[in-house]
Amino acid sequence: MTLSTLPLHADTVGSYLRSAVLKQAREQFNAGEIDRATLTRIEDQEIEKLVQAQLDAGLKVLTDGEYRRSFWHIDFLENLNGIEGYEPEHGYKFNGVETRAYNTRCCGKVSWNPNHPFIEHFKKLNAIVAGRGIVKYTIPSPNQLMYPVQWDHGVYASRAEFAKDVQQAYKDAIQAFYQAGCRYLQFDDVYWGSLCNNHDKPEFAADKAQALENIQVVLADKPKDMIITTHVCRGNFRSTYLLSGAYDPVAPELFGQTQYDGYFLEYDDERSGGFEPLKYFAGNKGRVVLGLISSKFPTLEDPATVKARIAEAAQYVPLEQLCLSPQCGFASTEEGNIMTEQEQWAKVRLVEQIAADVWGED
Repeated sequence: MTLSTLPLHADTVGSYLRSAVLKQAREQFNAGEIDRATLTRIEDQEIEKLVQAQLDAGLKVLTDGEYRRSFWHIDFLENLNGIEGYEPEHGYKFNGVETRAYNTRCCGKVSWNPNHPFIEHFKKLNAIVAGRGIVKYTIPSPNQLMYPVQWDHGVYASRAEFAKDVQQAYKDAIQAFYQAGCRYLQFDDVYWGSLCNNHDKPEFAADKAQALENIQVVLADKPKDMIITTHVCRGNFRSTYLLSGAYDPVAPELFGQTQYDGYFLEYDDERSGGFEPLKYFAGNKGRVVLGLISSKFPTLEDPATVKARIAEAAQYVPLEQLCLSPQCGFASTEEGNIMTEQEQWAKVRLVEQIAADVWGED
């Protein structure tokens, strides 16, 4: 197995349901009943169990399930220089439910933090895996800082000026992860999903151009022996969603002008549209990972139906460049989606089973 085979034909987005032990420990920490060292020790132990559970389910790509995070993105962003966490009046408003009120904002000039805790988190995961699989680490895309609520706080004269510093921070982050031993990194990105949802807004063209520039600049100098993928998300909280919209409005740029090694795409329901936008992938040497297995609901998909959809996508992207995964993580926030751990692993095993039938073993 080489870097050229990543993403694997059976791959994973990243997050998993938090264990009961971990949830209890975090509650105790927040209540002041245990200290940070005790929480970290419990996190280490639970991640060890999670890694073994992934191996038991047949996975070759292993993550820490984002077990050390409260949110999929905020924990990373608020540890950059110039970005802080704060409590706004409202949380993110999903379909019928609202998240906890916590977000990030610019509070100074943005740069990479050499003491960013995620580097140590990666090293710990790498040590736990100990060569038993491929370690993948996920961080939010630089585009997650492009919303006005994130950057427009008087520090920068324009978003373009702000974006330059964000781009450099991410270029430095890539090098820091690489030096730590990371060879499979993923940028999770709701911003492209927002563009699909809001393509009729007057700011759409400028927003899309900035999103494209960010990715092109950040990936331009990535190490040749490092895989960087992206997951284009439409929101994932307590089994509900934030956004809708097919990929058509962003497909020429996202699939035709970025050089990710893999694109994890949500295709679990009608909100994602059809496969036709994948025609812009022609000539791209990366892989398209079809998120045809829902991570939101426990009902198992019919394998024959999933295989038929893979065949349909192969009309636009060669079958060898297609892969399969759950449509998103199982717990983009520590609350997690509404299913049991047993149901979660049944979904993972289904991905493995269908991929083996379609492509054989990786």
